[in-house]
This record gives sequence, C-alpha cells and structure tokens, in this order.
Amino acid sequence: MSDQIKFIVDSLNKEPFRKNYNLITFDSLEPMQLLQVLSDVLAEIDPKQLVDLREEMPEQTAKRMLSLLGILKYKPSGNATDMSTFRQGLVIGSKPVIYPVLHWLLQRTNELKKRAYLARFLIKLEVPSEFLQDETVADTNKQYEELMEAFKTLHKEYEQLKASGFSTAEIRKDISAMEEEKDQLIKRVEHLKKRVETAQNYQWMLKIARQLRVEKEREEYLAQQKQEQKNQLFYAVQRLQRVQNQLKSMRQAAADAKPEIETGFLHVGQAALKLPTSGLMKRLEEEIKFNLYMVTEKFPKELENKKKELHFLQKVVSEPAMGHSDLLELESKINEINTEINQLIEKKMMRNEPIEGKLSLYRQQASIISRKKEAKAEELQEAKEKLASLEREASLKRNQTREFDGTEVLKGDEFKRYVSKLRSKSTVFKKKHQIIAELKAEFGLLQRTEELLKQRHENIQQQLQTMEEKKGISGYSYTQEELERVSALKSEVDEMKGRTLDDMSEMVKKLNSLVSEKKSALASVIKELRQLRQKCQELTQECDEKKSQYDSCAAGLESNRSKLEQEVRRLREECLQEESRYHYTNCMIKNLEVQLRRATDEMKAYISSDQQEKRKAIREQYTKNIAEQENLGKKLREKQKVVRESHGPNMKQAKMWRDLQQLMECKKQCFLKQQSQTSIGQVIQEGGEDRLIL
Repeated sequence: MSDQIKFIVDSLNKEPFRKNYNLITFDSLEPMQLLQVLSDVLAEIDPKQLVDLREEMPEQTAKRMLSLLGILKYKPSGNATDMSTFRQGLVIGSKPVIYPVLHWLLQRTNELKKRAYLARFLIKLEVPSEFLQDETVADTNKQYEELMEAFKTLHKEYEQLKASGFSTAEIRKDISAMEEEKDQLIKRVEHLKKRVETAQNYQWMLKIARQLRVEKEREEYLAQQKQEQKNQLFYAVQRLQRVQNQLKSMRQAAADAKPEIETGFLHVGQAALKLPTSGLMKRLEEEIKFNLYMVTEKFPKELENKKKELHFLQKVVSEPAMGHSDLLELESKINEINTEINQLIEKKMMRNEPIEGKLSLYRQQASIISRKKEAKAEELQEAKEKLASLEREASLKRNQTREFDGTEVLKGDEFKRYVSKLRSKSTVFKKKHQIIAELKAEFGLLQRTEELLKQRHENIQQQLQTMEEKKGISGYSYTQEELERVSALKSEVDEMKGRTLDDMSEMVKKLNSLVSEKKSALASVIKELRQLRQKCQELTQECDEKKSQYDSCAAGLESNRSKLEQEVRRLREECLQEESRYHYTNCMIKNLEVQLRRATDEMKAYISSDQQEKRKAIREQYTKNIAEQENLGKKLREKQKVVRESHGPNMKQAKMWRDLQQLMECKKQCFLKQQSQTSIGQVIQEGGEDRLIL
C-alpha cells in the first residue's frame, strides 16, 4: 500500500498535475479533496470531466465517475457485494476505494486517453426497435453506423501512418525545399532565356539542342541494350561451358567403363540410384528381405491388432448403454481379477522354477529384438518416404531454376569454381567501390568549386553589365559569347560527323581482317587443342590435389588467425577498461580537489577577522538558518499549546451548536408536519404583537 501511495504522489507531482504533495499531506486529505483529485485525474484523461465538486451534487459525481470508469474498463477486485461497497466508497471518498483507482489511472494515462477519445465516437447509441420503424430514424441510424465504420477505418490508417515513421514536419520541410528548388530552376530558366533570346538563330539553335538531347537519350538506350545483350551472351557462354563439361564427363565415364563392372539403376520408392552390379545385387537382396519381413511379420500383426480393436469396438457398440451402477460393478470385477493375478504371480515366485526363469530371459530378449526390428523397419519406411519427398522437391526446384534462369544447379567442382570466381569478383568489387567512393568525394569537392566559380562568374557578369551600361554598349558580351558558343558547337558537330564516318570505315576493315586472321589461326589451334585437352585433364587432377592441400593449410591459418583476433579483441577490451578506470580516477581527483578548495576557502573565511567574510561563510549561514528555524519552532509550539488548551471548550461549543441546529431542525419538521395536518397554527395576539405557538 505504501508503494502504491508513493507512486500516486510522484505521479501527481509531475506534469500536468503539479500538486506538490508529500506522503503525509496526501494521506491527510479529506474525502472531498480526495474526490477532487480523482476528478482532476479523470479530467486529464477526458476533458469533459473537468468539474468543481463543490458545484455538483454527490449523486451526479458518482454517476459521472462510474460511467467513465466503465468506459475505461476498470474492474474493481471482488464480487457483487464488493461492487456495492465500491460505489458507496466512491460516493463517500473512501481511501481504500480511491487509492487503487488513482494507481490504475496514473499507470496507463496515455492508453486511457486514447480509449476515452475513441469512446466518444465508437460507443453505439441503442435506438429502440419501435423508433426504428420510422424511415427517417432508420435512415439516420444507418448513416450513423456507416460514419462509425468510416471513423474506424480512418483511425486505423492514422495509427498505421503514425507507426510507419512519417512525420508531417519532415514532409513539409521536403515540400518547402522542393518548392524553393523549383523557384530557383524557374529563375535560372528565365535568366537563360533572356540571355539566349538576344543571340541570332535562336530557334535553330534550340532545335539542334533538342535533337542532341534526343540522340543522347537514344545513345544511352542503345548502350543499355548492348549491356543486356552482353550479359545474355555471358550467361549463354557459361551455360554452354557447363553442358560441354557434362558431355565430356559422360563421354569419359562411357570410355572408362569396363565389361567386368556394369552399371545399373536401382529404383527405390521413385528414386533412381546408379550403382555397380555387385552393389545393385546387395541392394536388391536387402530390399527383398525388408519386403518379406513387412509382408510376413509386421503387416499380419498389425492386421490382427486392428481386427481385435474392431471386434472390441463392435462389441462395445452392440452392448446397451451403461449406467453408474454398471460401471461400479465393472470396477469391482477388475479389482478382483487384479488381486487374483497378483496372487498367482506370488505363488509362481514362491515355487521358484529355474527352467521357466531361463526361458523368460530368452523370451525377454526375443521380445526386445522384435521390438527393435519393428522400430528399425518403421524408421526405414519413414526414411524412404522422406527420401522420396526430398527428391521430388529437388526435382521441382531444378525445374523451377531451369524455368527461371535457364541454367542448371551447380554441383561439386563447378560450384567451387563458381565460389572462387565470386570471391575474386568480390575483391575487385571492393576495390572498385573504394575507387567510386574516392571519386564521389572528389566529385563533391569539384562540385563545390564549380558552385563557387559560378558565383564569381555571376558577380563578374553583373559588374560587366554595369560597366557596359555606363559605356552605352549593354548586351555586347552576351552576343559575343553566344557567337563563340554557336561556332564552337558547329565545329564540334562537324568533327563528330567526320570522326564517326572514319571510325565506321576503319571498324569494317578491322573486322574483315580479324575474321580472315581468326579463320587461318583456328585451323592450327584446333589441332593443338586435342593435345592440350589431355594435359588439361592431368593438370586439373594436380590442381584438385593442390587445392585440397591449400584448403587444409588455409583452414589451419584461418583457425590461427581467429585465435589471434580473439586475443587482440580481449587485449583491446582490457585497454578500454583501464582507460575508463583512468578517466574515472582523474574525475574523482578533480572532484576531491574542488571539495578541498571549498573547504580551505571556508576555513579562511571562518578564521579571518573581517566580519563580511565571516558572514559569507557557509557555517555562519547555516547557524543563522538554524536559529531562525528554532525561533519558528518555539512560536509554533506556543501556538500548539494555545490550541490544545482551547480544543476542549471549542469542541463542546461546536457540539452545542450542532445540538441546537438539530433541535431547530426538529422544531421546523414538527411545525411543517402540524401545518400539513391542520390548516394554520394558533395565532395569539398579545399587546399588539403576533406570536406563533408551536
């Protein structure tokens, strides 16, 4: 309970309540004040609950709080009687009732705010069926339900957008930045138009620029097509190499085959295994033995067991329904049979027949072996089924890869070669990536220098324009620049045309010469290729041996490297720990030096004869504060004494006033009761004065 109160006080002292309570002041709150605190907490969750309890009736307060707590799904502990006590305690302002409510509300304020907000729109108003018969009421009710569903969908979309990480501030920043860039681009375009409009053949130059842009785009598209065709050619060459390697291996296998060891295919559950004839015979014998065991031993036993179960179930079904007394009789019979079995086992043990004991051992061993045999047969059957399913999946995956890529799955040495190629390519990629990063950094620097130079150029152009305006020849520099630019573009276009024609003619000549050279060179190369193939086979064998040696050596070196890396990591961690310890000790030394300096300053101020310095000392300030607090305590004790002395008479006086109030209230009630029974009380006039006798 103390932890609960502590949490409530801490939460109320924080934002947005700022109550400045402590445990004593909070525990000493009156019931009305405690109810006001609860109302303030509920008002933070739902702003409609912001009410001053002094201006509201207790029944309305209880009804309002209970309805909101029901919406927030607060469940007080206990049964129906406790619910009535909960309502009474909430009306009275009982601490055992209100403290758990405050603790529950302050623990989950944000969640309850959301629930209260949604409750305003999602709590359905129940319309009686007799009112729904009216068309207008039914239409409005249907529209109300549709709006509720629309609100649900919109709220879900809002929550998803909120959780996705997009913020309106960032989007607004991006939009503003894009608008600024758009304005800058529009200004640049207008500026360039103004500069170009003064030049001659303006439309013709624009036409040439458009054609140049179209040709550049076409060039990029053709380059992409060329790259795609190169990739397709590369994949086709790789596929051709794989097919050639497979054909070569199959031809070698066919050439190396001997008549003594023929190969055959063994079909085991939809799986084909290529084996020598001796292995094939062994597998066939094992398969026959397994099938004989399954047909002669296992399946008949299982069939008998199933028949017994079926006979037993049919017997159970044919019998009439059993009651509780029948079940008791069966239980008694089972107990009797169990006792008889136990007695027979005891008699057998008393006889102690040795021959039967030996036979029991053999029987046990035979049963164990049969159980193991059955288990192994089941495992073998499961393994066969699993193998068949896996081979089906593998064939499906192969077909999918062929359909997707048109290539087959790599196996063995081909996969190793592919991995080695990937490693070499990854190293090349890392180097190229590093070069690209350096080029990007250099590009950033060059871009910045270009911007600075452009700014300088614009400043110089502005100065030049002002000078031309002063001299009376404005626009001269623009016309001169445009003429130079147009002439340069024309010369470049002419050079490009000449170069392309020359390059095309040279390329045709080179290709013709290369084709003739390759034809003549290939005749001798094909002859040498046959001899080189044999050498290649020998070298591949040596390469595989060397590669295995290299892999073993590399594995050993890799293990040594990992050990060294672990040791280096451990030493670095130790170094970091020592550095942190060093910095921590330095900070502690500095703190102690500061404390020592403050202590010396305090001693100097305390010892010095100057009164002003003594007043600045912390000791003097604390002694002054202590004296003030002691004087205040004396005054409060005197006040407490006066209150204690006057407490008894004051309480008596208050009791007398309450008694007087009750007496007057009783007289009032009696008067009203008598007035309702009789028409009017007796009025006696004495000495010109009217008196009412009760």
